[in-house]
Amino acid sequence: MQILHLDSSILTDASASRTLTAAIVSYIRSEHPGAQVSYRDLVEEAIPHLDGPIAAGFRPIHSDDSSASVAREHARSAALVAELLASDTIVIGSPMYNFSVASQLKAWIDRVVQPGRTFQYTATGPIGLATGKRVIVASTRGGAYTSGPATAMDFQEDYLKAIFGFIGITDIRFVRAENLSRGADAKQLSMQAAHAAVAEVVRHATTI
Repeated sequence: MQILHLDSSILTDASASRTLTAAIVSYIRSEHPGAQVSYRDLVEEAIPHLDGPIAAGFRPIHSDDSSASVAREHARSAALVAELLASDTIVIGSPMYNFSVASQLKAWIDRVVQPGRTFQYTATGPIGLATGKRVIVASTRGGAYTSGPATAMDFQEDYLKAIFGFIGITDIRFVRAENLSRGADAKQLSMQAAHAAVAEVVRHATTI
């Protein structure tokens, strides 16, 4: 099994999502001792955000920029999508920032959603090509968004389900910790529940 482990929290030792992704990967490896892990810290080694010259490396966009720096970014895009396609399980740390995903994670997504590689346009609409994989997300939020009036502001988990579904990955599961900004007791309870959910979430994901 090949695991792709991505962290996108701007926090270090204080990061709840980093703690949970480490627990998820550890559990998978305990169940599959031969599993190989590729790790990317999307904050420590930030991926430059998409622009026209970079996008021209995998989209039908004209660019006259043939500089060495752009060539390196084209190579980076190719490496990122190859890494995704070679993976069986993608474990993602995704804190909610301003109701959505971290911009560092969005930069990675913008590189791997590639026509002809992870999705394809057809006469009946686009189809996903990155099938047969599973995504497990460590989703952390300061408040509560799974129920109540704040659900309408959740552009984090719904976005991840939509974008991975678009490229053909429909098995996406969440290990979720909410109310992390509601005091020490609420944070402790939420993290305990999230850690307790790791085994069940991993076992019920379908692709092994």
